[in-house]
Amino acid sequence: MQPEPRFWVVIPAAGVGMRMGGAIPKQYLALAGRTLIEHVLDIFLLHPRIAGVTVAVAADDPCWQRCLPRSRDKPLRIAAGGAQRAHSVLNALHSLRDELQPRDWVLVHDAVRPCLHRSDLERLMQTLMDDPVGGILAAPLVDTVKRVDAEGRVLETPSRPGLWRAFTPQMFRYGPLTAALQAALQSGRLPTDEAEAVEAERKGEVRVVEGRNDNIKITHPEDIILAEAILARRAGGNT
Repeated sequence: MQPEPRFWVVIPAAGVGMRMGGAIPKQYLALAGRTLIEHVLDIFLLHPRIAGVTVAVAADDPCWQRCLPRSRDKPLRIAAGGAQRAHSVLNALHSLRDELQPRDWVLVHDAVRPCLHRSDLERLMQTLMDDPVGGILAAPLVDTVKRVDAEGRVLETPSRPGLWRAFTPQMFRYGPLTAALQAALQSGRLPTDEAEAVEAERKGEVRVVEGRNDNIKITHPEDIILAEAILARRAGGNT
């Protein structure tokens, strides 16, 4: 009888976040008295079903050491960050080749998505537990979408039905995810997220699990204010 698959988290954190316009990578910006990435690490390190976390950081990262969590009761590993997200994630997966089996689960989460709710994480893990491939957290698109040209002129208004906003974590079996990212990069493709890489290899098999809209990604300065409000509301018992 095979053992139950384990859950491991990979956090690509080698980016610099140029759109924030700051002097340090945005994952180290302050949020409610701590850095963004500390909030993210706590989500997973405090979850009983997560076996460990690997963070991919840049070789010249000057901030990582001061963000180490206070509690280290489960493995927290470091992998070499790459030029793009896909490179960082693949480096982290390769660093786990002696740790994980092909059927184990890897949850890839943005270093600047600090508002992931525990209920979303539980739903993702429970829904995909027996899936052969995996899937992503996402939410149906509610805003009207415009496709525009290089001059900012509207070309068309795509129909919304069937369009979803992709969030993280994105959860896939270790074997298929590693193979999909390797295939993408070897063919010269640069997937924007893990699901895109897996979709190319296993079309129609990536599942979508509906998540909360407050699982925001910190991209612009005003997002910090919104994230602080979300976390403060939860701390007050309003989930």
